Parts: sequence; C-alpha cells; structure tokens
Amino acid sequence: MELKDKIENMTFEAAMARLEEIVRMLESGNAPLDTSLTLFEEGVALVKLCNSKLDTAEQKVKILTDAGDGTLVETDMR
Repeated sequence: MELKDKIENMTFEAAMARLEEIVRMLESGNAPLDTSLTLFEEGVALVKLCNSKLDTAEQKVKILTDAGDGTLVETDMR
C-alpha cells in the first residue's frame, strides 16, 4: 500500500499518534537526512489530513440555542 493511500485511510487519532511519533524522531536528530526528509513529508501529509478531518467535523457540529420560548433551536456552527 502506498503511503498516500495509507494516510488517507487513517483515523484522526491514528494520524495524530503517528505525527507525534514523527516529531519525536525528528527532534531526536538521530535520523539520517534522507530519512528526516521522508518523515517530514509524511508529517506534512498527516497535518493536511488532520486539518481536513477537523474541518469536516466542524461542519457537522450543531449549536443548540434557546429560542426564547423555552425551546431549543439547532443551528450550524460558524
């Protein structure tokens, strides 16, 4: 399976966990340059995926507000 396909099928939680792992590896400074570049590219792809998933989730979130007469009105989050 290609990295792009693997990333696209990840859950938000799995992507965040992998991103944290990549950050730790890059911060350690122990990886060779080529490996660091590959990890960085993977990290960028994971950040894009996480942002996309967050944007999608935000669009689905509804806000319940009081209509003034004791009833609740559901509106889109903006």
